[in-house]
Amino acid sequence: MNLLKARSKVEKSWRRWALPVAVAAMAGMAACEKGAGDEPDKEEEPAIPVEVSTPVRGDILAVYSGTAPIEAFADAEVIAKVAGEVRKVYVEEGDEVTAGQILLQLDGDRLRYEAQQAEANLRKLQRDFQRNSDLRKRNLISAGDFEKIQFEMEALEATFKLATLELGYTEVRAPIDGVISQRYVKLGNTIEANTPVFQVTSLEPLVSYLHVPEREYRRIKPGQTASISVDAIGKMLFEGTVARISPIVDHLTGTFKITVEVRDATRRLKPGMFGRISIVYDRHVNALQIPRNAIVGQGGESAVFVVNDGLAHRRVVQTGYVEGGQIEITDGLSDDETFVLVGQNGLREGSKVSVINGDSVEPVGSDSLSPR
Repeated sequence: MNLLKARSKVEKSWRRWALPVAVAAMAGMAACEKGAGDEPDKEEEPAIPVEVSTPVRGDILAVYSGTAPIEAFADAEVIAKVAGEVRKVYVEEGDEVTAGQILLQLDGDRLRYEAQQAEANLRKLQRDFQRNSDLRKRNLISAGDFEKIQFEMEALEATFKLATLELGYTEVRAPIDGVISQRYVKLGNTIEANTPVFQVTSLEPLVSYLHVPEREYRRIKPGQTASISVDAIGKMLFEGTVARISPIVDHLTGTFKITVEVRDATRRLKPGMFGRISIVYDRHVNALQIPRNAIVGQGGESAVFVVNDGLAHRRVVQTGYVEGGQIEITDGLSDDETFVLVGQNGLREGSKVSVINGDSVEPVGSDSLSPR
C-alpha cells in the first residue's frame, strides 16, 4: 500500500516536470523552424530593357572638317580708261560675260578727231620722208636733216597709235569671264578717266580658304576630294578638290592655308555664302562599324555591352575612323555579335537584360554604309 502511494507520488511529480520541458522544447523547435523559414528571400534583380543591334560593314572615310566662306577665285573691278559720256550700256547685273566682251560705249568724238588729225599729220610726214630718202640717196640732203625728218615721223607714228588706242578705250570691255555682279554707272552719265563702271565676278571656280592646324599637315594633300554644304541651300552637297596647300605654317596661329576649289554648274553657290567643308584624306574599305552612341567610355577605354544568353557583358574595343554617326571597330567585336544600342548607360557587367526590339534586330546604318 505504501509502495503504491509512493509510486503515484513520483508519477505526479514527473508529469509536473516533463510537461513544461516538453512544451519548452517544442516551442524552441518551433522557434528554430520559424526563424529558419521566415528569413526573407533575396529579391531577384529585374531585367533592364535594351535595344540591340549587330555591326555592319562598309567603307568608312577619314575626314577633316572646317568652315570658311565661299569666295570668287577672280573678281575684277572694270575701270573706264578714258573720260566721256555713257552712250550705250550692253549688260546688266547678273549677265554672264566673256573676256573682251564690250560692256558699255563712251562717246569718242574728241578722241576720234584727234586720231584722224594724227593720222593726217603722219601721212604728210611719210610723204616728206619718202621724198627726202630719194634726195639722201643722191646726196642732195645732209644726213642730219634726214635723221631729223625720220625722228619726227617716228614720233608722229607713236602719237597716232596712242590716239587710236585711247579711241578704242571708249569701248569698255570685260577683263575676265564671269558675271556682272555690280553696275556703277547709268546711261547718260559723264565720267572721268579711272572711274569704276562694273564689277565682274568669276564663278568658275569658287574657292574657300581653310586654315588647318599644323598637326594635319601630313594628311592633307593636293587633289584630295572635298564636299561642301551651305546652310542657305539645305542638305545639298557640292564636290570640290584641294587645289593648293601653302608651303608655310603661320607661327602665330599654328595653322597652314589650303585652297579648296568647287565647281557648281547649277550656279546655286554664291560668293559670300558660309560653307562647311569636309576633306577626305583616307578610306578604309569594308570596315566593321557600329553607331557611335553605342560606345561606353570609362577610364580612357572604349567599350560596348555584348548580349549573350540574356546577360550583358562589357567588352573593351579598339576604334578607328569616325564618320558621321558611325565608328570603326578594329578589334574586340565580331560581325555576328549582338551589342546594346540603347540602354547601355544603365548596365554593368553581368546585368540581366530584356531585348525590347526582339526578332526585329537589324544592323543600324546599313543603308548609309554601302561600299562607295
